Amino acid sequence: MNPLNQTPTASPDAPTFSNARSHTILIVDDSEANRMVLEGQVITLGHTPVLAENGLVALKKVTDIQPDLLLLDIMMPKMDGYQVLARLKSDSTMCHIPVIMVSANDEIESVVKCIEQGAIDYLVKPFSPVLLKARIKAALANKLLHDQEEAYRETIRKYNEKLEERVRERTKDLEETRLEVIQRLGRAAEYRDNETGQHVLRMSHYSARMAKELGVNDEGCHLLLLTSPMHDIGKIGIPDGILLKPGPLTDDERKIMETHSNIGGEILGGGKSELIKMAETIALTHQEKWDGTGYPKGLKGKEIPLVGQITAICDVFDAITSKRPYKEASSIEEALEYITIQSGKHFNPHLVKIFLKIVPDLKKIKEKFSQEKNPRATCLF
Repeated sequence: MNPLNQTPTASPDAPTFSNARSHTILIVDDSEANRMVLEGQVITLGHTPVLAENGLVALKKVTDIQPDLLLLDIMMPKMDGYQVLARLKSDSTMCHIPVIMVSANDEIESVVKCIEQGAIDYLVKPFSPVLLKARIKAALANKLLHDQEEAYRETIRKYNEKLEERVRERTKDLEETRLEVIQRLGRAAEYRDNETGQHVLRMSHYSARMAKELGVNDEGCHLLLLTSPMHDIGKIGIPDGILLKPGPLTDDERKIMETHSNIGGEILGGGKSELIKMAETIALTHQEKWDGTGYPKGLKGKEIPLVGQITAICDVFDAITSKRPYKEASSIEEALEYITIQSGKHFNPHLVKIFLKIVPDLKKIKEKFSQEKNPRATCLF
């Protein structure tokens, strides 16, 4: 059930709008006679009095019992009413308790000072029981409204926490689903190429790890993790006779094979999201070479987008170390030797250095995605 469609209900101990229940009222006065008078009147009103003979005792009792209201004298030894009031209102655990100041001092300056410090009312001695009753009733009603508001705030806060948790869970599910769909889309072409489908998983993690080493932020690394699996999506448009040919391709066949970059660009072209735009860039440029001898445009050096350069080196590394219909898998050492030789030719020399630096992590990625048939779509770093 949607918690927003539920009506918040108070617990048995939650405050209500009724004044019928008994409240605890702390009476603070250094005069025993005054305490006795106020105690009797509080009892008459149906409430529970608690007595304190000075400010220090009062503060301790406030901490211990959390009364519903204070009747606070001003002129007292050790700590006067002004000081007690200031301490109460500066403490987040006590500031919500209403305070009625009780004093023989009827000077307006005293009244203003107390109200400014946070007192809810001010009674001048002597006062009639009727007036005291009215002021206590008003103060307690105000307290009850405050407590009710806090109870509703707490209820809403708990509902919000539950909703936020549900949103986080749904967002996580959507993100995992999105990644899985993207990876499956990338793997569609790989399956036609007799790959296990794990090539796109390995090379996407290689690419993201490499980007991290280059100082790309987490968001950028994650975006590359999502987009690099679609680098060969254009192979969907290559005839099986060429794509699955076990032997060397003829020149004409190679030209057709090389169209997979443009086909991928067409499939992914026109996207509005950053993800699809990056995937299009990777599809179009991952076959370009640093020395300008790549395809489809013969881009050279820094003309090649960084995501294309990263994907290229990771794609080649995984292709060399993977078994294909026309070849056995080469060792990691052989792949690294080839990549080193191709520094400045096929690959950006700086990226080759970065790639060689993270070889231990690349081995972990390769091991993980070689052993699992259905690996989770999560990043290893």
